[in-house]
Amino acid sequence: MVRSLALAGIAAVAVAIGAARAQMGDTGQAPGETRGAQTSEWVDTALHVITRAIEFAGIGAIVIGAIVATAIYARRMLAGGGEEDYHDYRARLGRSILLGLEFLVAADIIATVAIEPTLDSVIVLAGVVLIRTFLSFALEVEIEGRWPWQNGQHAPAQRRQQRREAQEQREGGDREGGG
Repeated sequence: MVRSLALAGIAAVAVAIGAARAQMGDTGQAPGETRGAQTSEWVDTALHVITRAIEFAGIGAIVIGAIVATAIYARRMLAGGGEEDYHDYRARLGRSILLGLEFLVAADIIATVAIEPTLDSVIVLAGVVLIRTFLSFALEVEIEGRWPWQNGQHAPAQRRQQRREAQEQREGGDREGGG
């Protein structure tokens, strides 16, 4: 929850900065202010490269997370896994999607505030951040089985972990008592 709220706060600041820059014009400069064309082009190019790198990191987090989660799930299914493993698979997949979404939102913020500070792009950013924040909350509810601000004592992931630990203890006791 803290990450989602922090991301929403950063996005709100970015939207405010973007709106202010949009009012100053497409260059982000106050009227009468000048800067070197070479510096401007270099900074714009660097920002585009940084934004693309962050976007690729987000896509990579989703793709690699999905591949790893699927590989772990397939291995467990071949070993005779059950419903627990399916829930773990969904949790791993959801976490990789959440991580990827955070990278993608960061790239959108940079692109809107630093590269293209128009009022239209700020409005689009606000919409994208709202949608992605909603998706983050929805995924977290799906993974944890509760809202982020609720007490985690009864979360399904914790209950599954407790059941696993209890089963391992029983199996360990059977081995000690039987042999």
